[in-house]
Amino acid sequence: MRRLILPAALILALSPLAAVAQQVAFGGIKADTRAPVEVTADALAVNQTDGTATFTGNVVIGQGEMRLQAETVLVEYAQGDRSRIERLHASGGVTLVSAADAAEATDAVYEVETGRVTLTGNVLLTQGANVMAGQKLTVDLNSGTGQMEGRVRTILQPGGN
Repeated sequence: MRRLILPAALILALSPLAAVAQQVAFGGIKADTRAPVEVTADALAVNQTDGTATFTGNVVIGQGEMRLQAETVLVEYAQGDRSRIERLHASGGVTLVSAADAAEATDAVYEVETGRVTLTGNVLLTQGANVMAGQKLTVDLNSGTGQMEGRVRTILQPGGN
């Protein structure tokens, strides 16, 4: 009987986490937001009218040890300063990797100056053997913290053994 009570109590204790936003500590998803941003892709189209650049095909963005990959990335430059990247919009199989942490999503927006990345659409975060899923993950690359929202599901691996 005792063996049945413990798993039931654990399920009840964790079930509220699935319905609300959950704070997440990212030991690995952290980046030097002052480091240069390097972008590689199969193609680049520049729009002089609105001051954007669109990278397509196997896009990889690197900043320090952080890597963001996607099929397409739209780069928005700061108003009046086309040498300064303000925001990156990534879409199509987005993956964010830093150290041992990795996140996958449908889309992502990286606000370069603030160091905030917002991943949306079927977000899956892995931290070693632990896994978390939701609909929106906001990560502060400066502090290594984040928040998962939208029907959060967490699978935690017990330590020991």
